Amino acid sequence: MGKLGLLDVEIGDYGTEEAEMVRYRAEGTARAMALGNRGPIRYTADGSIDPAIIDAYRRHGFYVFTGVLGAEELADIERDVTVMLARMPVTKGAELDRHGNPALGAADGTARNISWVRPLSDPLGGTAYAHGRHPVKMFEPVAPDNAPEWIIQVVLGSLQYADALLRTYGHPDLLAVAEAVHGPDFVPFNEALWVKAPGLGGSVAWHQDGWTHWEAPDLDGDTHGFNMMGQLYGCDAANGLWVVPGSHLIGKADIAAMVAEAGSERLPTAVPLVCAPGDVAITNRQCIHGSFANTSPNPRVTINQGFHRRRSVLGVESGGVHNAITVYDEERIERRSRIIAYAIDARAQRFPQERRFAYQPFAGREDQFRWGTSEARAALHDYNRDDLGI
Repeated sequence: MGKLGLLDVEIGDYGTEEAEMVRYRAEGTARAMALGNRGPIRYTADGSIDPAIIDAYRRHGFYVFTGVLGAEELADIERDVTVMLARMPVTKGAELDRHGNPALGAADGTARNISWVRPLSDPLGGTAYAHGRHPVKMFEPVAPDNAPEWIIQVVLGSLQYADALLRTYGHPDLLAVAEAVHGPDFVPFNEALWVKAPGLGGSVAWHQDGWTHWEAPDLDGDTHGFNMMGQLYGCDAANGLWVVPGSHLIGKADIAAMVAEAGSERLPTAVPLVCAPGDVAITNRQCIHGSFANTSPNPRVTINQGFHRRRSVLGVESGGVHNAITVYDEERIERRSRIIAYAIDARAQRFPQERRFAYQPFAGREDQFRWGTSEARAALHDYNRDDLGI
């Protein structure tokens, strides 16, 4: 077994397609490193996020924040994620984990939050899933002979399963970025743990997230929010997410036509996220993005957390992908946003020397959200049923 107990497999020979990918990765990496949208989170004298960071993010649609998560926090995350994955069903549909115990969520009725894929496959490309937003199937290498039938790729509602992930959700610098992009009343979207197993991890076909606001007259580059992606082990062109810079500003794109013009799914202007362990990338959900099968020997473990501006979700009827269709009213938004307040307190307990973020929607009510209480644990149980997907 490898990192996090992931299965070690023989890395296959993927022939001429892999040779083309080697060239494509190198060229994409060079383009990515030349963009100038990476570096540490910086503040101005008045305590605001450096506007140059926000400008670069809004221009390119993504930014790589370097060195955000320190060694101590990464060790916490690795330990908790190892335990989480050990408690997962031994395979798709199983009730027991690898140790013969009830699998995570099986004993307490927790909703199924685990997404499985066949090794090196693209399960979404060319399907009607999620309003048909993955129109083109990615290349699917042949899986190694010793590959399992199914592997875990995504764990939704991840904050309820690992305290270290909840504490990362309360990181003051990351929340300050969310505030700088979406205003002091920003709200959550959803959280997930992505696992791209070495030599096995599947593809995610090119797509743009979001489905509710494409025809809105006030559509802009921030309408459908963003995701932050913390990297436990780092990522590169072989196992990481790829983004088409600036595509968040073009509206709903014809991805199938773009792939047809390129002659393959290797879109010529796309770039990979290149991150070291502890780096956190912010990526606009309207950007064209996707990932290729992980034919490399390196795992990618991504701590994903998304945010919206309040006016993009308030009063909107949505759901159907992340939860049941409903209208996002003030009560729903308040209930979902309290997870931020609990995360901030959980982080303050673990890192008391660190600046504590002040989340304005709960200003003056912080004492109502103390981590470690029975009320806090109850609030986390199945909390992602209140996700604010748009």
